[in-house]
Amino acid sequence: MGHNGVVTDFPFVKGHGTENDFVLLPDPTGQLDLTAEQVARLCHRRAGIGGDGVIRVVRTDATDDPVAVAARGEAMWFMDYRNADGSVSEMCGNGIRVLGLYLATHASVDPRNPLKIATRAGLKTLTFDADGITVDMGSPTFGTGSRVSVGERSWATDNVEMGNPHAIAFVDSLDDAGPLLEEPSYDPSAYPAGVNIEFVVRRGEQHVAMRVHERGSGETRSCGTGACAVMVAAARADEAERGTPYTVEVPGGTLQIVWTEDDRVLMTGPAELVAEGVADI
Repeated sequence: MGHNGVVTDFPFVKGHGTENDFVLLPDPTGQLDLTAEQVARLCHRRAGIGGDGVIRVVRTDATDDPVAVAARGEAMWFMDYRNADGSVSEMCGNGIRVLGLYLATHASVDPRNPLKIATRAGLKTLTFDADGITVDMGSPTFGTGSRVSVGERSWATDNVEMGNPHAIAFVDSLDDAGPLLEEPSYDPSAYPAGVNIEFVVRRGEQHVAMRVHERGSGETRSCGTGACAVMVAAARADEAERGTPYTVEVPGGTLQIVWTEDDRVLMTGPAELVAEGVADI
């Protein structure tokens, strides 16, 4: 504790899924009231720990967040996810695998059983197996098409929601999108809450590769919800049968994704915990 009972030193765990990296703050009893400034400082690559986001790990019975309250009785744990700029986000597909691994190794979670986690994008179910961690990412929804631009170039986009919004552009080369360090431009009327933007090329049958500019974080090495949205957009364009598995390459690795007969998107990928310590927040 710091002055006046304010939490300063706090334990953290650092982890990543396909090099999409996160600072996990274990807060089972709900002590921590995170500010956007604290999150941004933790995620800073030079002045902080470094990460694409922060995951506060809190029990659903220890927070008054309405999403967690609604999930009591179904899920013990709530994923309080923040983007690198400190803004609150609905969910992170790579982050929830890292959270699942943390709970299986640091909490009383048995990886032999499915694990339900409450998120702002609804309840998510994780299963653990030899190929990695599979997340039931829920059902996609679709918006009307729009356009996205980088510099002088512009592409039509598919709009796919996976609990958060995605604009997907199929391009000839992933170099077309340029450095992606600046915010790509888009029609704000099509995405009033902002949008994650994926640029996609085809590598073969049921095999695509992507780059992503995440809302609130900039270009990242991977985006789980984005990879799911890309898979759904590719499967729709291919008129692929439901249940057809797709490989989605991201800069940080590879994800396997299936859009099932019963309209669920299942994403399988790795997770790794790389460091533990105490942070001055």
